Amino acid sequence: MEYDIAMEPPTPREFVRLRSAAGMRERSLDAAAAGIGNECTAVTIRADGDLVGMGRIVGDGATVFQIVDIAVTPDHQGRGLGSRIMNELVSWLEANAPPSAFINLIASEPGFYEGFDFATCAPELVGMDLTLPTESESSHAQ
Repeated sequence: MEYDIAMEPPTPREFVRLRSAAGMRERSLDAAAAGIGNECTAVTIRADGDLVGMGRIVGDGATVFQIVDIAVTPDHQGRGLGSRIMNELVSWLEANAPPSAFINLIASEPGFYEGFDFATCAPELVGMDLTLPTESESSHAQ
């Protein structure tokens, strides 16, 4: 199969659909519409015009960069697409990020990212996240 790779973000609808298909935590279409287009860079991979893979780098463009939203649809996994996405993103960082920048990611598949020279930073650093309550959860708390 032939794939088209581009340095561009997906549409918000594609973003939400691909995250869901890849089994990732859902994002609302409203949130995607507000966020997509604000990244430092993005990579998309398409097959016959359909989005089958993506990845983004978010941050302030100078001091901190975070690799996020690396996803490939299940029916296209195992074909090296995740590696192609990461190679493009790392190449972009090498060309655009200053040496003093903090570059990070949070991995559900840590062994994959070690192949791109990412290393676990514990115990010096610990990744954390905050899950905000949904509207229905927060309205019950009041």
